[in-house]
Amino acid sequence: MKRIVFLDYVRVFACFLVMLVHAAENFYGAPGSTDMAGPQSLLLSEADRLWVSVYDGFSRMSVPLFMIVSAFLLAPMKEGQSAVEFYRRRALRILPPFLLFMVLYSTLPMLWGQIDSETSAHDLSRLLLNFPTLAGHFWFMYPLIGLYLFIPMISPWLARVSAKEERMFIWLFALSTCMPYLNRWCGELWGQCFWNEYHLLWYFSGYLGYLVLAHYIRVHLNWSTGKRLAVGSALTAVGAVWTILSFYVQAVPGVLHETPVLEIGWSFCTINCLMLTAGAFLLFTCIQKERTPRVILQLSDLSYGMYLMHIFWLGMWTSVLKGTAGLPSVAAIPAIAVCTFLSCWLSCLVISWLPGEKWVIGTAGTPASKSAAVSAA
Repeated sequence: MKRIVFLDYVRVFACFLVMLVHAAENFYGAPGSTDMAGPQSLLLSEADRLWVSVYDGFSRMSVPLFMIVSAFLLAPMKEGQSAVEFYRRRALRILPPFLLFMVLYSTLPMLWGQIDSETSAHDLSRLLLNFPTLAGHFWFMYPLIGLYLFIPMISPWLARVSAKEERMFIWLFALSTCMPYLNRWCGELWGQCFWNEYHLLWYFSGYLGYLVLAHYIRVHLNWSTGKRLAVGSALTAVGAVWTILSFYVQAVPGVLHETPVLEIGWSFCTINCLMLTAGAFLLFTCIQKERTPRVILQLSDLSYGMYLMHIFWLGMWTSVLKGTAGLPSVAAIPAIAVCTFLSCWLSCLVISWLPGEKWVIGTAGTPASKSAAVSAA
């Protein structure tokens, strides 16, 4: 199968944005929270309010971009491939590293006193139920695996659906992404009530919409490069401004905020995040190189392992750059993200040369990516 070059760029970009999001969370978590934002948020200054809004808000396309990349490559399933074979290949690719890091996040932090033995034992006892206390970023794995589980079910429909029918699904999905705002302004609607969460658009909502959008772009969208650039730029700009302002206008410094209320526009299935993600992805589709540059290829291949481990490095760099160095948020947030990204890259690079590396970071490494390791070093 020919490598789709622009997807490598998307993976690397999205991987860095995930780290930028989590770097920013250190500047609005309420006292006593972990490196991830907790149920309540507190901004200490106008500068933190501005730069958390900008850096974190713009980066909220990261998770949907990962969803779109997976869907772009995997949906519909290859002709003749069974659901069992599809599940087996996906499970071998993602589950061993995921389970390994679940154990690591449940145990290693005891070495530097971040958790105690009781918390460790509790996390280990619940590994089959949910992510560990210090691995909040692993929430993403569950909807991703959910999409994988659903791909064999939706593949027959995707294989025969017309562009018009698929556009109808996408429009209904887009309407469903307006519901967080409609709920805020209008209360319960379209069948919602305290005993029923399955509203009118339930079956068109969630990350499945990004899967269908990815398929539509790959199969049915025949826009010129110029049109993709124009529409992509407009969607990205509007989506970014909306997403940034949705946080900024509410985040009054010195006031304790409820995080779900403050982050209403940062939910990944909101209309503004959909615009931001779709626009950015369209811009990336304009990359028309025949080959992926070796460093980008290497980073793309290592991105899963980098995502899995990055919270370990993020905490250290936050302590150094925010705590010891005392950098202001305008510099500290990107610096933490860049240092975390580079540390994860080098760590995965070392692991990629070891036997059985695919069970640790999810890739055996391509010859091109491994040769890039030499030149990068």
